[in-house]
Amino acid sequence: MNIIPHQHWTRVLSDHWGVSGQLDQLDGEYDLNFRVSGEISAILKVMHPGCEDDLIDLQCRALSHIRSKSPDLPTPGFIPAQNGAAFIHVADDNGDERIVWLQEWRTGKVYASFKPHSSALIEDLGTKMGEMDEALADFEHPALARDFKWNLMQGGWINEELSAITDPARHKLLQQICQDFAAIKPVLEDQPSVAIHNDINDYNLLVSGSLEEAPKISGMIDLGDMCAAPRICDLAIAAAYIVLDHEDPKGALIALTCGYHARYPLSEQELAMVWPLLRMRLAVSVVNSTLMAQESDDPYVTISQAPAWRFLENSKIEPASLLLAIRVACGFPVTTTAPAIQTWLTENRGSFAPVMGKELSDLPIGSLSVEACANPQNPFEMSKAEAATLGADIGFKDQDWLAHYGEPRLVYTDAAFYNGPWKASNRRTVHLGIDVFMPTGTSVHSPVAASVHHVEVRDGELDYGGMVVLRHETDAGDAFYTLYGHLAPASISNLEAGQMLEKGEAFAALGAQEENGGWDPHLHFQMATTVEAMGKDWPGVANPDEFDLWSKICPNPAALLNLADDAICYQPTSKASILQERREKFGKNLKLTYSDPVMFVRGWKHHLFDEWGRAYLDSYNNVPHVGHAHPRIQAIAADQLKRMNSNTRYLHPAQIKFADKILSKMPDHLGVVFFVNSGTEANELALRLARAKTGGKDMVTPNHGYHGNTTGVIDISAYKFNAPGGVGQPDWVQLVDVADDYRGTYRRDDEQRATHYADQVKEAIERINERSGKLAGFIAETFPSVGGQIIPPKGYLAKVYEHVRAAGGVCIADEVQTGLGRLGDYYFAFTEQEASPDIVVLGKPIGNGHPIGVLVTTREIADAFAQGPEYFSTFGGSTLSCRTGKEVLDIVDDEGLMGNAKQMGERLLSGLRALQEKHVIVGDVRGYGLFVGLDLVIDRETREPGTKLADYVKNRMRDHRILMGTEGPADNILKIRPPLTIEANDVDMILHVMDQVLGEATQLAGL
Repeated sequence: MNIIPHQHWTRVLSDHWGVSGQLDQLDGEYDLNFRVSGEISAILKVMHPGCEDDLIDLQCRALSHIRSKSPDLPTPGFIPAQNGAAFIHVADDNGDERIVWLQEWRTGKVYASFKPHSSALIEDLGTKMGEMDEALADFEHPALARDFKWNLMQGGWINEELSAITDPARHKLLQQICQDFAAIKPVLEDQPSVAIHNDINDYNLLVSGSLEEAPKISGMIDLGDMCAAPRICDLAIAAAYIVLDHEDPKGALIALTCGYHARYPLSEQELAMVWPLLRMRLAVSVVNSTLMAQESDDPYVTISQAPAWRFLENSKIEPASLLLAIRVACGFPVTTTAPAIQTWLTENRGSFAPVMGKELSDLPIGSLSVEACANPQNPFEMSKAEAATLGADIGFKDQDWLAHYGEPRLVYTDAAFYNGPWKASNRRTVHLGIDVFMPTGTSVHSPVAASVHHVEVRDGELDYGGMVVLRHETDAGDAFYTLYGHLAPASISNLEAGQMLEKGEAFAALGAQEENGGWDPHLHFQMATTVEAMGKDWPGVANPDEFDLWSKICPNPAALLNLADDAICYQPTSKASILQERREKFGKNLKLTYSDPVMFVRGWKHHLFDEWGRAYLDSYNNVPHVGHAHPRIQAIAADQLKRMNSNTRYLHPAQIKFADKILSKMPDHLGVVFFVNSGTEANELALRLARAKTGGKDMVTPNHGYHGNTTGVIDISAYKFNAPGGVGQPDWVQLVDVADDYRGTYRRDDEQRATHYADQVKEAIERINERSGKLAGFIAETFPSVGGQIIPPKGYLAKVYEHVRAAGGVCIADEVQTGLGRLGDYYFAFTEQEASPDIVVLGKPIGNGHPIGVLVTTREIADAFAQGPEYFSTFGGSTLSCRTGKEVLDIVDDEGLMGNAKQMGERLLSGLRALQEKHVIVGDVRGYGLFVGLDLVIDRETREPGTKLADYVKNRMRDHRILMGTEGPADNILKIRPPLTIEANDVDMILHVMDQVLGEATQLAGL
């Protein structure tokens, strides 16, 4: 198109609005739009020749009306010209008359290019749309009565143009959409016709937000498609764009509708029209763009269809279940008859025929919940033996008992229960029925008169086995359903759909384990107020995030069993109450991770499970070195506790076996072992040993190090003593720089950086001599973890040790974070550094969660320490601890976990380095094996720490159920240290989610 020189419109702006400023042209299909910056922030809108006055007058008056009704809405106002007119007429350089008007500038990023499209943001859009539509409800203007293709009420025009869609499947799809639209058209026409925006799409929305402030809608612009139509059309049009390429389109649609409804309540009739109207809008869009493509060679015309076709052709949203979800989310009953059904059941409780042929109120109730039950031991794989003995784990064996409704369980391990490719993906865990455990062959009876609705034998492992669904009616004729699972197939072989059953009639029997899906014989009894959402699967378990909906579709069936609702309904532990009690009863400086804390009640390998059975990938906790809840650790601990648990004042072979195993991993010169109960105690002991050997007190240690939380080791932990409220640096402690060759004084382009950093230790020793002190030793995390997951330059530690020994000091290697094979290529980090310490400290990972610490040293140092008072640690070296510690070391060897750390570490580091190339906020990727750090930066050149970036990424990873932490002096290092059991699929999940979240963080930071 012919671009009009900006100077002409700069003069127009000055002459008619009295404003001077810089004009920068913005995108526009037909009109000219200029960003005005300078004296004011605005948009100068120059309409295409031939644009009618009424259209601009409509927009200006609508914007004024909205502003008068809802002044806080993020719609732009218009700025009148100096003569008071809303717009003016000006000739362009070609002599064509143009309408020109000035609109306020709204800050924000276009929704189409903003991420993430969270439920909270979409709900905010719905709320603001509701407020805008409410403000426009009494707005009138002659130009609203528009006859044009984008008026959804007139969308039927595409019926005559469907021949343009030559693909048979697509043609048929659009025909069905048009038929669905025609079916609701009479109801739609009965709705009031009001002023609507009519084009809330992802390019007419602006979003503001930051790393610290939640995103919100900051602009709803471009009223050029305004018309009169039912308000539900406005919501449906917005929904049609919001769902495109969204990872959870159903959730997005529900969030938008809920937000709208909360601000401007919708009727049940309106809710029922959202889905067909949404699809009709997309149908109009693809037909229109196809027709345009026939007249244009612009490839963008057809490319722009792609998201709409992807949604229309591939959406797995089932309309009936969507409507139920929207109804419940908006506070309506799941069906119009559901309240009456519930009332009838309550009123008749106690009068229903016994489903099991006898009353159940005296039976004990057991819990198979995540919190109460450890069955299955592996929450991702239910064994046949575990399924066949469900009650044994909680004390029920060979007796009748009941299990809760609404209970989250980990027994549902089949792939059918997952919605996603990862083990930490959404999973259905919440039980929608009541389980009645009784012997095989126990007869099953209909609680009220019924007709057989469905009969099936589902013989898959951990499925229903024999299953029957019965249809019942209340006295008022409202239909509801009951489901019976785990029946003997032979007992239901004569049942057929439509068959009538009398109240109390026996129609089935409980199946044996080999025919009921593999379960301990029991009845799964479930009720449904509707079968609209049940599909072919007849789900007996719900995703915890969808339980609010499913508890309305399949409410507690206790009444039909003549039981009290409260007695049989699961009562979960309240995370909110636990958090409140923690705040009341614990110290305020006992920190919780994440802005929204997590409560975990189970673990397995490298996953943790919250109280509702949601799985989280643990890429943070290095304490469960060989994995959470390792069966061998469980067995060894239980075995020893059955025998005895004492200390090192008595002889026991377990102590020697543990010591031998540790020493087998150590350099030959380290031959004496001390057992303690923590890494902190081990480091305290290391200080005493060093002082006993040297007669000195002074210590040299890297800045921002951490060695424990007792008084003695806090004195050598700059991470603690330099923290706000810390005790400060003791005069007998000399700090040197962490050997950080990414952001430290000496960097990777300096070939002598290892020597330079090591020389700082030599200088620190000189300072000790200047103050007439005496060196006891040097202590460091071999690879500093709290310092930022630092990998010192090769040769650094060996040179440090040379300086220390030359001054008569002792060299202490704190290997709590890096030892025992975590590094993949090296069992200990000091091996990578080709250094030989005098003392090695091991901590929490060696016990896999059991409190153990170990110190290993030379005979010479041990003998010097032995000249002092007796040393004894009450719990150090207990028989339980020794057997546990040795088992951990054995598992690392037996299961090849050091090799796994190498393989998975290489996979992880390779993937993270690829992300570094893609995302400018990743300054550095470093690590060995499963000891990995990402240094996030605001600027790669200056390496300014991205503290807020790291906090955002950490919390967003948690939102995606991946746990990781942050470290470093600026808290800008993402710390990844999973249990050594992590698998390739888990690494891929970290990389997949990290890619997405890094992109979000980059955008929110404006980088």
